[in-house]
Amino acid sequence: MLALNRGRPALIGMVHLAALPGTASPVAWPRLLAAARRDARAWAAGGADAVLVENFGDRPFHPEAVPPVTIAALARVLTELRGEVALPLGVNVLRNDAAGAVALAAACELDFVRINVHAGVAVADQGLLIGRADATVRLRAALRCDARLLCDLRVKHARPLVERPLLDEAAELVERAGADALLLTGAATGRAPDLAPLAALAAAFPTTPLLLASGVTPELIAGVRRLISGCIVGTAAKKGGHLEAPVDPARVRALARACRDR
Repeated sequence: MLALNRGRPALIGMVHLAALPGTASPVAWPRLLAAARRDARAWAAGGADAVLVENFGDRPFHPEAVPPVTIAALARVLTELRGEVALPLGVNVLRNDAAGAVALAAACELDFVRINVHAGVAVADQGLLIGRADATVRLRAALRCDARLLCDLRVKHARPLVERPLLDEAAELVERAGADALLLTGAATGRAPDLAPLAALAAAFPTTPLLLASGVTPELIAGVRRLISGCIVGTAAKKGGHLEAPVDPARVRALARACRDR
């Protein structure tokens, strides 16, 4: 079980998968699986608390439901990683296939899923991303799945169709859409979120986990540790800070220390 306690943030490490079968230029299975295992082991060796798997290499992404081959491929990867590391596992099915993510969570006994647009409508390069909270929450219940729903609040690489006060959007995600945690991101991959509203969000939602989910560095964690319950990290843990590089256990250890230092 992944613990999300404010003041002692959990470190959730991204495993960015190479292009899966069904894409224009899929990577051969031996190389894809070897890279996924390598990065998962690096997160575990560095002291991460959980691993989040994402079909990052499947660009350009489908806006909502992905093809069955993508779900099948993700199930294979998740099963492989379950035997590779003894850490809680989660999945994000890009760009916004919440039903696929919940189905994977039920079949692969995952601890959490990430949903980029759980409620409302966002405008992205894929077009309109529409939240399906009604269907997602009901599907989770029907499948008797315990995975938590980690939901983005104004996800990166997108803008709300109609902007409203951020606290109002957060309240609807938690109170009306059933989000189990709120994720704050920057405008794009590797960019830090705007931290100005963090204190207000923490005060307004004292029992809801708040996580930073892009552009996270040890220095960023140190400055807001008391307000957050977790961090989802990708780029900052890669060798040289390069998105396409392997995960570096030394960088993971620095992030883990920042989460745990008092």
